[in-house]
Amino acid sequence: MAQGKDSLQQILDDVASAAFATPDRGRVADYIPELARVNPDQFAVAVARPGKKTMFAGDAHTPFSIQSVSKVFTLALALGKVGDRLWARVGREPSGQAFDSMILLEQEKGRPRNPFINAGAIVTTDTVLAGSSPRETLGSLLRFVRAAAGDDNIHINESVAQSEITTGHRNFALAHFLLSHGNLANAPDLVLGTYFHQCAIEMTCTQLANAGLFLVGDKAAPRLVSPDRIRRINALMMTCGHYDGSGDYAYRVGLPGKSGVGGGILTIVPGIASVAVWSPGLNNYGNSKLGTEAMQRFADMTGWSVFGSREGRP
Repeated sequence: MAQGKDSLQQILDDVASAAFATPDRGRVADYIPELARVNPDQFAVAVARPGKKTMFAGDAHTPFSIQSVSKVFTLALALGKVGDRLWARVGREPSGQAFDSMILLEQEKGRPRNPFINAGAIVTTDTVLAGSSPRETLGSLLRFVRAAAGDDNIHINESVAQSEITTGHRNFALAHFLLSHGNLANAPDLVLGTYFHQCAIEMTCTQLANAGLFLVGDKAAPRLVSPDRIRRINALMMTCGHYDGSGDYAYRVGLPGKSGVGGGILTIVPGIASVAVWSPGLNNYGNSKLGTEAMQRFADMTGWSVFGSREGRP
């Protein structure tokens, strides 16, 4: 380590160097045309700690589409709006299926397993949309995300949203299936228009790490939700945040995390930090390949884990 260099910054530099040196970068989400154009050679990691300077390495100031990471913020809004009544419409169990699977939705009569698979997120978006227009709902979501990040320079990429509207046939099928079981209050076009724009929020890795601080649970972190709700959102991120790869991520990293097919992963170290990684190439679960590997390396090097951490962490 260079003399005087912060140990956490050295870890981030080492993690980024290893990621850039890895030849197998996974495959970008080519079923969404705008995401298919993203350069897979990019990688970024950032760590935000309450009351401290955000640290980063790699392409941490390059905006990317956060996609399903947005479901964390929408879930926080939905719980703020209806509280535990949300769980009458969506479950809290891992799915064991792909993020856009219809199998369990059909078997369980239109009640999605959890709020992070697509069907569950559509229900969550429908909940937040109640009594508001899509524009008002998206405005509320952006204000929440900007407040969480402490940064007003966060926007929705309209090209990505339109790309998803054009190609999101399976999500339309999920929405109509939910409607057929009485689990959608608004018209599918309104809900999915809102949902696709929500997923098209663009952030940098440093912005995303900062935005996750409200889930760290420290007194110096933004106070946007209650401590009880922080604990429950983190629990859902741990068990369901990586779809059918959630168990693998928990085993390898040992921290609550939420992935998106744009290649981003938001990971929370309760009481300590919010960590964001980004690499556009995905693994077989639809989660960032290098992002997952980087987080495993980061957790090993820092000792940060909800299952106990070694002494001397940065």
